Amino acid sequence: MQRISRRQFLKYTGLGALAALSTQVSVPALALGKRLRNSEFVPDVEIALTAEETSVSILPGAPTTTWVYRAEVLSGPNDAVVPLQDTYLGPIMRWRNGQRIRVRFENKIFEETIVHWHGLHVPELADGHPRFVIGNGETYTYEFQVKDRAGTYWYHPHPHGRTGPQAYRGLAGLIYITDDDEPNRGLPTGKYDIPLVLQDRKFDANNQLVYTTPMIGFLGDTILVNGQPNASFDVEATTYRLRFLNGSNSRIYKLAWSDGTPLSVIGTDGGLLDIPVARNYVTISPGERVELLVDFGTWGAGKQIRLESLAFSGGGGMGMGGGNTTLPNGARFTVATFNISAPPPTATPTPTPTPDVSTPVAYVPFVTNSQTASTSARATATRTFYLYMMAGRWTINGRIFEMTAVAPDEVVQLGTTEIWEFANTSPSGMGGGPGGPGGPGGPGGGGMMGMPHPMHIHGLQFRVVSRIPPTNATQRANWETVKDGYVDEGRKDTVLVMPGERVQVEVRFEDYTGLYLYHCHNLEHEDMGMMRNYRVVAP
Repeated sequence: MQRISRRQFLKYTGLGALAALSTQVSVPALALGKRLRNSEFVPDVEIALTAEETSVSILPGAPTTTWVYRAEVLSGPNDAVVPLQDTYLGPIMRWRNGQRIRVRFENKIFEETIVHWHGLHVPELADGHPRFVIGNGETYTYEFQVKDRAGTYWYHPHPHGRTGPQAYRGLAGLIYITDDDEPNRGLPTGKYDIPLVLQDRKFDANNQLVYTTPMIGFLGDTILVNGQPNASFDVEATTYRLRFLNGSNSRIYKLAWSDGTPLSVIGTDGGLLDIPVARNYVTISPGERVELLVDFGTWGAGKQIRLESLAFSGGGGMGMGGGNTTLPNGARFTVATFNISAPPPTATPTPTPTPDVSTPVAYVPFVTNSQTASTSARATATRTFYLYMMAGRWTINGRIFEMTAVAPDEVVQLGTTEIWEFANTSPSGMGGGPGGPGGPGGPGGGGMMGMPHPMHIHGLQFRVVSRIPPTNATQRANWETVKDGYVDEGRKDTVLVMPGERVQVEVRFEDYTGLYLYHCHNLEHEDMGMMRNYRVVAP
């Protein structure tokens, strides 16, 4: 049971709060701070999860103080939780489609927190909304059935105003979901299935983490893969499945092989693709995942190949305060090195051929989703969300986050399908909104050409149906440096919207009513208010 703190009691039992709750949040969703186990819910997997402080070795010398997730299986398959070695990252949760999951989460850090299951289609009570934060020593019980496709998802904290620093301190972990179809695909397994969580960090002289909250978003100067710098992997000259998560607070990666070999993409946010696609590089923004099928035999035993993040433009202008970094968003750097050896005569995975990558698919203007490739113009948006700064705050349609508030145009109906359009078209990304520039943020004021916004919708997966390129010449030139790396096929829960760009996604609201979030997954933008609720109501 979740114990209600004194602060929560005062917050939710005040006259104004009760009035707000009566009109905006269903009674079962809050229950005055109590989260009771459902006696009728019989889990297939039950897990104890804690968030706590520890120290780990990251750089030579003194250990680094971090916050970590730890977990153990209370009932169900032992491999439902698989620890990662030599890292502050949480263990991998390995679940099957259809399984009923119960997670007993206990907070042992000295801040309020809550866990969000990023990408999962779950009931309102299980989504990790910040109104359900728990204090030190308190617990929260999650109960839900896995309804998602085989693929890679993740979990991280979601308290309002503190998601950025808590995730930065180390609170994050991967979720692998499988289903009955995945084993039939012949994909590599075991040691040939490698997670790669990409994060950037900054350390002081004593190896302790340094965190700041610039308006552009935090950018570190040290690239970590699975919590370690200078990542190097020993692989065999055979086929591997590489699962990437951009777990950085605000950094965008433009992933490519150092020799220009195309990448074979087999999965994105919402799971495995029906058909693999090829890209010369892959653009992956915070919160997004991508899976690659790599045959290291392409290079041969005894060779070494580097995975790089290539240079690009438009990652975020200067002049917004705190943005100086030795590794700007858009710099070129090495992500990881792979040292290739000959495979042993046995215990190799079933060879899985990569798709024909002789002619990588380039970005198709206006429409990127292959299922709607015959469309030649953008769809009619059900609702449009303008992304811009106003009065020094990142906003959506000029609004900032309010814990339970829902505007009339943020109410949707269960069982319906809509087209949501995210418009990052304010001339400078600052002030003005959809009608044009306003105040010092307009052209000639802040010296900005806008900021990228990776937009995430909680509680569902969507399809990208169209992208409208920037009309501003500079923004268009910046967009050209990343757009061929978009992987909009399949299902998504996070989509990058570059400055000047408009992106349309098809969303369907099914199974669950309640209050959910949509927000920018640049965690500093989110913490500064670029997050809103949407409410799903029964017809």
